[in-house]
Amino acid sequence: MSPFEPQPASPLAAFALNLVIFDKGGTLVDFRAMWGKWAIELARQLEASLGSSIASRWLEALKFDPHSGWIDPIGPLAVLPLASLRVFTVDVLIQTGLPERVAKATVATIWHAPDPLTSAQPLTDLPTLFMSLRGRGAKIAIATMDERASSEAQLTLLGVASLVDALVCADVGLPAKPAPDMVWAVCRMTGVAPAQAAVVGDSITDMQMGRSAGAGLVIGVLSGVSPAELLAPHADVLLQSVADLI
Repeated sequence: MSPFEPQPASPLAAFALNLVIFDKGGTLVDFRAMWGKWAIELARQLEASLGSSIASRWLEALKFDPHSGWIDPIGPLAVLPLASLRVFTVDVLIQTGLPERVAKATVATIWHAPDPLTSAQPLTDLPTLFMSLRGRGAKIAIATMDERASSEAQLTLLGVASLVDALVCADVGLPAKPAPDMVWAVCRMTGVAPAQAAVVGDSITDMQMGRSAGAGLVIGVLSGVSPAELLAPHADVLLQSVADLI
């Protein structure tokens, strides 16, 4: 077996699941369907406003290839929250030679969040997954770099809002991943110590967040934009997807 292939989940089998903290994009829902579609639409609007060369430069700066769907797992599109992506976009436009006033006005005109409803493509049967984990005595939490309004709308659409015990989002004011604060906030909300919690995510920042928070188990999933060789050094367990948790 290659060291970078998903490994047998023996640490998971031995771990008492008191709390499972999930990332959302790339872990529970398809990241490319949500953020790739959004980036392509925003690039189209940039092109209509400022020209194709600026739109192409923005996509390149995002480390996103709209033709292949490739997203750099440590690039801006993969790791920055929406508010930071807006600042990033203004900075890119300024770097192309636009005056700051024009750059800010352009971004203000076209800026929008991904549609939480049309872009919510679950990566497994989430109600079954969450109910199975709760049946094993685990609380369910989500720590995401998406904003709360869109996250709540997605969870409601996917039929799992009532199964989530805690939700911490990018706009709550906590330090962003890989800082441990989101995990600690969830643990305070649920009354479960970090050492009794498992953190599940598809990115290095998810793994680092769990590790620095003192999570008892850090689980990487290969359903997002990060390859196995990137996640393996940071995870206790690698799974193809969250479906493997049951």
